Amino acid sequence: MFHARDRQLDGLRTFAISMVLYDHFLAAEGSVLGHLGVRLFFVLSGFLITRLLLEARSAIKYKPGNALKSFYLRRALRIFPPYFAVLGFVWLVDLEGARGSLKWHALYLSNFWYALRDEWTPWVLCHTWSLSIEEQFYIAWPLVILFAPRRLIVPICIAVITFSLGYRFYWPLTGTPSLARDLLPPASMDALVAGAFLAVHRSRTDVWPQWIRLSWVPLTVVAVFFLWLKSAAMPPALEWLAWIGRELSPLVPFVLLVGCCSSGLRGAFGRLLEFPPIVAIGRISYGVYLFHPIVLSLIVKAQPWIPVNVSEQGPSRFVIGTTATLMVASISWLAFERPLNQLKRYFPYVRSGSFAYLPSSIKQSEAGGREYDASAYRRSYANRGISDEHAS
Repeated sequence: MFHARDRQLDGLRTFAISMVLYDHFLAAEGSVLGHLGVRLFFVLSGFLITRLLLEARSAIKYKPGNALKSFYLRRALRIFPPYFAVLGFVWLVDLEGARGSLKWHALYLSNFWYALRDEWTPWVLCHTWSLSIEEQFYIAWPLVILFAPRRLIVPICIAVITFSLGYRFYWPLTGTPSLARDLLPPASMDALVAGAFLAVHRSRTDVWPQWIRLSWVPLTVVAVFFLWLKSAAMPPALEWLAWIGRELSPLVPFVLLVGCCSSGLRGAFGRLLEFPPIVAIGRISYGVYLFHPIVLSLIVKAQPWIPVNVSEQGPSRFVIGTTATLMVASISWLAFERPLNQLKRYFPYVRSGSFAYLPSSIKQSEAGGREYDASAYRRSYANRGISDEHAS
Protein backbone atom coordinates (compact mmCIF):
# COMPACT_ATOMS: atom_id res chain seq x y z
CA MET A 1 0.00 0.00 0.00
CA PHE A 2 1.44 3.38 -1.01
CA HIS A 3 1.66 6.18 1.53
CA ALA A 4 0.24 9.56 0.51
CA ARG A 5 3.74 10.77 -0.29
CA ASP A 6 4.24 8.03 -2.86
CA ARG A 7 0.87 8.61 -4.50
CA GLN A 8 1.59 12.31 -4.76
CA LEU A 9 5.03 11.73 -6.25
CA ASP A 10 3.43 9.46 -8.85
CA GLY A 11 0.91 12.25 -9.49
CA LEU A 12 3.81 14.65 -9.94
CA ARG A 13 5.27 12.31 -12.56
CA THR A 14 1.99 12.57 -14.45
CA PHE A 15 2.36 16.34 -14.67
CA ALA A 16 5.96 15.99 -15.82
CA ILE A 17 5.17 13.46 -18.55
CA SER A 18 2.17 15.56 -19.63
CA MET A 19 4.53 18.45 -20.32
CA VAL A 20 6.64 16.15 -22.48
CA LEU A 21 3.64 14.87 -24.45
CA TYR A 22 2.31 18.39 -24.89
CA ASP A 23 5.66 19.51 -26.24
CA HIS A 24 6.08 16.65 -28.73
CA PHE A 25 2.49 16.18 -29.87
CA LEU A 26 0.82 19.59 -29.61
CA ALA A 27 3.05 22.58 -28.89
CA ALA A 28 3.92 25.23 -31.41
CA GLU A 29 7.52 26.19 -32.06
CA GLY A 30 9.31 27.66 -29.06
CA SER A 31 7.72 25.65 -26.25
CA VAL A 32 10.01 24.70 -23.39
CA LEU A 33 7.50 22.77 -21.29
CA GLY A 34 9.08 19.47 -22.31
CA HIS A 35 12.40 20.62 -20.94
CA LEU A 36 10.74 21.66 -17.68
CA GLY A 37 9.25 18.18 -17.48
CA VAL A 38 12.70 16.68 -17.90
CA ARG A 39 14.20 18.82 -15.15
CA LEU A 40 11.37 17.85 -12.81
CA PHE A 41 11.93 14.16 -13.61
CA PHE A 42 15.62 14.54 -12.83
CA VAL A 43 14.90 16.10 -9.43
CA LEU A 44 12.43 13.29 -8.69
CA SER A 45 14.93 10.63 -9.72
CA GLY A 46 17.75 12.06 -7.64
CA PHE A 47 15.48 12.34 -4.61
CA LEU A 48 13.91 8.87 -4.81
CA ILE A 49 17.12 6.98 -5.51
CA THR A 50 19.04 8.76 -2.74
CA ARG A 51 16.19 8.27 -0.28
CA LEU A 52 16.18 4.53 -0.94
CA LEU A 53 19.93 4.25 -0.52
CA LEU A 54 19.98 6.32 2.66
CA GLU A 55 17.22 4.24 4.21
CA ALA A 56 19.09 1.06 3.30
CA ARG A 57 22.26 2.51 4.83
CA SER A 58 20.39 3.20 8.07
CA ALA A 59 19.35 -0.44 8.53
CA ILE A 60 20.92 -2.43 11.36
CA LYS A 61 22.26 -5.22 9.14
CA TYR A 62 23.51 -2.86 6.44
CA LYS A 63 26.41 -4.03 4.29
CA PRO A 64 27.43 -1.64 1.48
CA GLY A 65 28.45 -4.39 -0.94
CA ASN A 66 25.11 -6.19 -0.65
CA ALA A 67 23.17 -2.95 -0.93
CA LEU A 68 25.10 -1.89 -4.03
CA LYS A 69 24.56 -5.23 -5.76
CA SER A 70 20.85 -5.15 -4.95
CA PHE A 71 20.55 -1.59 -6.21
CA TYR A 72 22.04 -2.46 -9.61
CA LEU A 73 19.95 -5.61 -9.95
CA ARG A 74 16.74 -3.84 -9.01
CA ARG A 75 17.49 -1.00 -11.43
CA ALA A 76 18.18 -3.52 -14.17
CA LEU A 77 14.85 -5.26 -13.56
CA ARG A 78 13.00 -1.97 -13.73
CA ILE A 79 14.75 -0.25 -16.62
CA PHE A 80 16.34 -2.76 -18.96
CA PRO A 81 13.48 -5.04 -20.15
CA PRO A 82 11.22 -2.39 -21.76
CA TYR A 83 14.20 -0.35 -22.92
CA PHE A 84 15.85 -3.20 -24.79
CA ALA A 85 12.48 -4.36 -26.07
CA VAL A 86 12.13 -0.94 -27.73
CA LEU A 87 15.65 -1.14 -29.15
CA GLY A 88 14.91 -4.64 -30.42
CA PHE A 89 11.78 -3.45 -32.20
CA VAL A 90 13.61 -0.48 -33.71
CA TRP A 91 16.38 -2.80 -34.93
CA LEU A 92 13.92 -5.35 -36.33
CA VAL A 93 12.04 -2.86 -38.51
CA ASP A 94 14.88 -0.32 -38.83
CA LEU A 95 12.45 2.34 -37.68
CA GLU A 96 13.37 5.76 -39.11
CA GLY A 97 16.74 4.34 -40.18
CA ALA A 98 17.88 4.06 -36.55
CA ARG A 99 19.55 0.65 -36.81
CA GLY A 100 23.03 2.04 -37.45
CA SER A 101 23.25 3.87 -34.10
CA LEU A 102 21.75 1.19 -31.86
CA LYS A 103 25.04 0.14 -30.27
CA TRP A 104 25.38 3.61 -28.75
CA HIS A 105 21.87 3.43 -27.34
CA ALA A 106 22.37 -0.12 -26.10
CA LEU A 107 25.42 1.04 -24.13
CA TYR A 108 23.51 4.00 -22.70
CA LEU A 109 25.69 6.47 -24.58
CA SER A 110 22.89 8.15 -26.51
CA ASN A 111 23.74 11.55 -25.09
CA PHE A 112 27.30 11.26 -26.42
CA TRP A 113 26.04 10.04 -29.82
CA TYR A 114 23.88 13.11 -30.34
CA ALA A 115 26.44 15.47 -28.82
CA LEU A 116 29.21 14.24 -31.11
CA ARG A 117 27.03 14.48 -34.21
CA ASP A 118 25.44 17.76 -33.08
CA GLU A 119 22.13 16.79 -34.64
CA TRP A 120 19.03 14.84 -33.60
CA THR A 121 19.49 11.88 -35.94
CA PRO A 122 17.85 9.37 -35.65
CA TRP A 123 15.00 11.43 -34.23
CA VAL A 124 12.96 8.43 -33.08
CA LEU A 125 15.53 7.69 -30.34
CA CYS A 126 16.24 11.30 -29.37
CA HIS A 127 14.58 10.78 -26.01
CA THR A 128 17.07 8.09 -24.98
CA TRP A 129 19.69 10.75 -24.23
CA SER A 130 18.13 11.33 -20.81
CA LEU A 131 17.91 7.62 -20.07
CA SER A 132 21.65 7.54 -20.70
CA ILE A 133 22.20 10.47 -18.35
CA GLU A 134 20.25 8.76 -15.61
CA GLU A 135 21.98 5.44 -16.16
CA GLN A 136 25.35 7.15 -15.90
CA PHE A 137 24.11 8.78 -12.69
CA TYR A 138 22.88 5.43 -11.34
CA ILE A 139 26.28 3.86 -11.89
CA ALA A 140 28.22 6.51 -9.98
CA TRP A 141 25.89 7.96 -7.36
CA PRO A 142 25.27 4.81 -5.25
CA LEU A 143 29.02 4.61 -4.68
CA VAL A 144 28.83 8.05 -3.05
CA ILE A 145 25.78 7.37 -0.89
CA LEU A 146 26.73 3.85 0.19
CA PHE A 147 30.49 4.18 0.66
CA ALA A 148 31.36 7.82 1.38
CA PRO A 149 31.63 8.87 5.04
CA ARG A 150 28.35 10.42 6.12
CA ARG A 151 29.99 13.74 6.93
CA LEU A 152 31.15 14.05 3.31
CA ILE A 153 27.85 13.41 1.54
CA VAL A 154 26.59 16.99 1.88
CA PRO A 155 29.91 18.54 0.74
CA ILE A 156 29.95 16.15 -2.24
CA CYS A 157 26.42 17.23 -3.21
CA ILE A 158 27.39 20.88 -2.98
CA ALA A 159 30.57 20.29 -4.99
CA VAL A 160 28.72 18.48 -7.80
CA ILE A 161 26.03 21.14 -8.03
CA THR A 162 28.68 23.88 -8.04
CA PHE A 163 30.59 22.11 -10.81
CA SER A 164 27.41 21.80 -12.87
CA LEU A 165 26.70 25.51 -12.43
CA GLY A 166 30.23 26.37 -13.45
CA TYR A 167 29.82 24.16 -16.51
CA ARG A 168 26.81 26.21 -17.59
CA PHE A 169 28.63 29.53 -17.22
CA TYR A 170 31.55 28.17 -19.23
CA TRP A 171 29.48 27.54 -22.35
CA PRO A 172 28.84 31.19 -23.31
CA LEU A 173 32.61 31.50 -23.77
CA THR A 174 32.54 28.83 -26.48
CA GLY A 175 30.46 30.87 -28.90
CA THR A 176 27.78 29.05 -30.88
CA PRO A 177 25.45 26.75 -28.89
CA SER A 178 25.71 23.03 -29.59
CA LEU A 179 23.90 19.92 -28.43
CA ALA A 180 26.90 19.02 -26.28
CA ARG A 181 26.03 22.00 -24.09
CA ASP A 182 22.85 20.26 -22.95
CA LEU A 183 23.64 16.57 -23.41
CA LEU A 184 26.94 16.02 -21.59
CA PRO A 185 26.42 14.70 -18.04
CA PRO A 186 27.36 17.90 -16.13
CA ALA A 187 24.40 19.69 -17.74
CA SER A 188 21.97 17.50 -15.79
CA MET A 189 23.87 16.81 -12.59
CA ASP A 190 22.56 19.96 -10.91
CA ALA A 191 18.94 18.73 -11.11
CA LEU A 192 19.75 15.12 -10.20
CA VAL A 193 21.95 16.05 -7.25
CA ALA A 194 19.57 18.79 -6.13
CA GLY A 195 17.02 16.00 -5.68
CA ALA A 196 19.65 13.94 -3.89
CA PHE A 197 20.49 16.88 -1.63
CA LEU A 198 16.79 17.11 -0.75
CA ALA A 199 16.79 13.44 0.30
CA VAL A 200 19.86 13.98 2.47
CA HIS A 201 18.25 17.01 4.11
CA ARG A 202 14.97 15.16 4.66
CA SER A 203 16.81 12.29 6.35
CA ARG A 204 17.75 14.78 9.07
CA THR A 205 14.81 17.16 9.35
CA ASP A 206 11.52 18.18 7.74
CA VAL A 207 12.17 21.86 8.34
CA TRP A 208 12.94 23.86 5.22
CA PRO A 209 15.98 26.14 5.32
CA GLN A 210 15.13 29.83 5.55
CA TRP A 211 16.75 30.61 2.19
CA ILE A 212 14.46 28.16 0.40
CA ARG A 213 11.34 29.53 2.06
CA LEU A 214 12.34 33.04 1.03
CA SER A 215 13.59 32.32 -2.48
CA TRP A 216 11.14 29.93 -4.08
CA VAL A 217 8.52 32.57 -4.95
CA PRO A 218 10.91 35.07 -6.60
CA LEU A 219 12.71 32.21 -8.38
CA THR A 220 9.38 30.97 -9.73
CA VAL A 221 8.65 34.45 -11.06
CA VAL A 222 12.12 34.60 -12.63
CA ALA A 223 11.59 31.16 -14.21
CA VAL A 224 8.28 32.27 -15.76
CA PHE A 225 9.97 35.41 -17.09
CA PHE A 226 12.80 33.47 -18.74
CA LEU A 227 10.32 30.97 -20.19
CA TRP A 228 8.38 33.86 -21.68
CA LEU A 229 11.61 35.22 -23.16
CA LYS A 230 12.13 31.95 -25.06
CA SER A 231 9.96 33.16 -27.94
CA ALA A 232 11.55 36.62 -28.11
CA ALA A 233 14.36 37.54 -30.49
CA MET A 234 17.50 38.44 -28.55
CA PRO A 235 21.17 39.18 -29.21
CA PRO A 236 23.53 36.27 -28.45
CA ALA A 237 24.62 37.54 -25.02
CA LEU A 238 21.04 37.82 -23.78
CA GLU A 239 20.17 34.46 -25.34
CA TRP A 240 22.93 32.82 -23.28
CA LEU A 241 21.67 34.58 -20.15
CA ALA A 242 18.11 33.46 -20.83
CA TRP A 243 19.29 29.88 -21.37
CA ILE A 244 21.12 29.86 -18.04
CA GLY A 245 18.09 31.40 -16.34
CA ARG A 246 15.74 28.77 -17.76
CA GLU A 247 18.05 26.03 -16.55
CA LEU A 248 18.69 27.28 -13.03
CA SER A 249 15.71 29.30 -11.80
CA PRO A 250 13.20 26.38 -11.69
CA LEU A 251 15.48 24.17 -9.57
CA VAL A 252 14.58 25.47 -6.12
CA PRO A 253 10.82 25.54 -6.88
CA PHE A 254 11.06 21.96 -8.16
CA VAL A 255 12.98 20.84 -5.07
CA LEU A 256 10.35 22.47 -2.84
CA LEU A 257 7.54 20.84 -4.84
CA VAL A 258 9.08 17.37 -4.62
CA GLY A 259 9.82 17.81 -0.93
CA CYS A 260 6.29 18.93 -0.13
CA CYS A 261 4.77 16.06 -2.11
CA SER A 262 7.07 13.57 -0.37
CA SER A 263 5.55 14.71 2.94
CA GLY A 264 2.01 14.86 1.58
CA LEU A 265 0.53 18.11 0.29
CA ARG A 266 -2.83 19.15 1.69
CA GLY A 267 -5.53 21.02 -0.12
CA ALA A 268 -6.93 20.81 -3.64
CA PHE A 269 -3.59 20.27 -5.37
CA GLY A 270 -2.67 17.42 -3.02
CA ARG A 271 -6.03 15.76 -3.66
CA LEU A 272 -5.54 16.20 -7.40
CA LEU A 273 -2.14 14.50 -7.23
CA GLU A 274 -3.75 11.57 -5.40
CA PHE A 275 -6.64 11.23 -7.86
CA PRO A 276 -6.45 7.54 -8.91
CA PRO A 277 -6.19 8.10 -12.71
CA ILE A 278 -3.43 10.68 -12.14
CA VAL A 279 -1.55 8.25 -9.89
CA ALA A 280 -2.01 5.43 -12.39
CA ILE A 281 -0.53 7.43 -15.26
CA GLY A 282 2.41 8.45 -13.08
CA ARG A 283 3.09 4.84 -12.21
CA ILE A 284 3.45 3.93 -15.90
CA SER A 285 5.20 7.18 -16.84
CA TYR A 286 8.46 5.40 -17.68
CA GLY A 287 6.65 3.41 -20.35
CA VAL A 288 4.80 6.50 -21.57
CA TYR A 289 8.10 8.29 -21.96
CA LEU A 290 9.83 5.32 -23.56
CA PHE A 291 7.16 4.47 -26.10
CA HIS A 292 5.79 7.85 -27.15
CA PRO A 293 8.31 8.56 -30.00
CA ILE A 294 7.83 5.02 -31.33
CA VAL A 295 4.08 5.52 -31.30
CA LEU A 296 4.49 8.89 -33.03
CA SER A 297 6.54 7.35 -35.82
CA LEU A 298 4.00 4.58 -36.34
CA ILE A 299 0.89 6.76 -36.35
CA VAL A 300 2.51 9.17 -38.82
CA LYS A 301 3.25 6.22 -41.10
CA ALA A 302 -0.39 5.14 -40.66
CA GLN A 303 -1.73 8.58 -41.63
CA PRO A 304 -3.50 7.27 -44.79
CA TRP A 305 -5.73 5.13 -42.53
CA ILE A 306 -6.33 7.78 -39.85
CA PRO A 307 -9.19 10.22 -40.59
CA VAL A 308 -7.60 13.16 -38.73
CA ASN A 309 -4.26 14.88 -39.27
CA VAL A 310 -1.51 13.32 -37.13
CA SER A 311 1.34 14.35 -39.42
CA GLU A 312 1.66 17.77 -37.81
CA GLN A 313 1.68 19.20 -34.32
CA GLY A 314 -1.86 19.84 -33.16
CA PRO A 315 -4.87 18.58 -31.20
CA SER A 316 -5.39 15.52 -33.41
CA ARG A 317 -1.81 14.35 -33.02
CA PHE A 318 -2.00 15.02 -29.28
CA VAL A 319 -5.23 13.06 -28.74
CA ILE A 320 -4.35 10.12 -31.00
CA GLY A 321 -0.70 9.96 -29.95
CA THR A 322 -1.40 10.28 -26.23
CA THR A 323 -4.21 7.73 -26.30
CA ALA A 324 -2.14 5.20 -28.24
CA THR A 325 0.89 5.79 -26.01
CA LEU A 326 -1.14 5.29 -22.83
CA MET A 327 -2.59 2.07 -24.23
CA VAL A 328 0.82 0.67 -25.15
CA ALA A 329 2.36 1.74 -21.83
CA SER A 330 -0.54 0.22 -19.86
CA ILE A 331 -0.26 -3.11 -21.66
CA SER A 332 3.50 -3.11 -21.16
CA TRP A 333 3.11 -2.38 -17.44
CA LEU A 334 0.47 -5.02 -16.78
CA ALA A 335 1.86 -7.82 -18.95
CA PHE A 336 5.59 -7.17 -18.85
CA GLU A 337 6.97 -4.57 -16.47
CA ARG A 338 4.99 -5.21 -13.30
CA PRO A 339 5.63 -8.99 -13.20
CA LEU A 340 9.36 -8.33 -13.63
CA ASN A 341 9.22 -5.53 -11.09
CA GLN A 342 7.87 -7.97 -8.51
CA LEU A 343 11.11 -9.95 -8.76
CA LYS A 344 12.84 -7.12 -6.93
CA ARG A 345 11.71 -8.69 -3.66
CA TYR A 346 14.42 -11.31 -4.17
CA PHE A 347 17.08 -8.59 -4.10
CA PRO A 348 16.59 -6.67 -0.84
CA TYR A 349 19.01 -3.94 0.11
CA VAL A 350 19.63 -5.51 3.51
CA ARG A 351 19.66 -9.15 4.58
CA SER A 352 19.19 -10.50 8.10
CA GLY A 353 20.45 -14.07 8.61
CA SER A 354 18.87 -16.33 6.03
CA PHE A 355 15.85 -14.07 5.63
CA ALA A 356 15.64 -10.99 3.49
CA TYR A 357 15.08 -7.78 5.41
CA LEU A 358 14.03 -4.50 3.93
CA PRO A 359 13.10 -1.41 5.96
CA SER A 360 9.37 -0.91 5.70
CA SER A 361 9.86 2.70 4.65
CA ILE A 362 11.65 1.69 1.46
CA LYS A 363 9.17 1.67 -1.38
CA GLN A 364 9.35 0.47 -4.92
CA SER A 365 9.18 3.99 -6.22
CA GLU A 366 12.50 4.09 -8.02
CA ALA A 367 12.26 6.48 -10.91
CA GLY A 368 12.81 5.79 -14.58
CA GLY A 369 14.51 8.16 -16.97
CA ARG A 370 12.95 10.90 -18.98
CA GLU A 371 13.64 13.24 -21.74
CA TYR A 372 14.66 16.64 -22.98
CA ASP A 373 13.40 19.47 -25.06
CA ALA A 374 15.28 21.80 -27.30
CA SER A 375 13.71 23.61 -30.21
CA ALA A 376 15.55 21.49 -32.77
CA TYR A 377 14.69 18.37 -30.81
CA ARG A 378 11.01 19.26 -30.73
CA ARG A 379 11.09 20.12 -34.42
CA SER A 380 12.48 16.65 -35.12
CA TYR A 381 9.22 15.23 -33.76
CA ALA A 382 7.04 17.73 -35.60
CA ASN A 383 8.76 18.15 -38.95
CA ARG A 384 10.51 14.82 -39.43
CA GLY A 385 7.15 13.17 -38.89
CA ILE A 386 5.69 15.04 -41.85
CA SER A 387 8.53 14.21 -44.22
CA ASP A 388 8.66 10.60 -43.08
CA GLU A 389 4.93 10.21 -43.66
CA HIS A 390 5.26 11.48 -47.21
CA ALA A 391 8.19 9.16 -47.86
CA SER A 392 6.48 6.04 -46.51
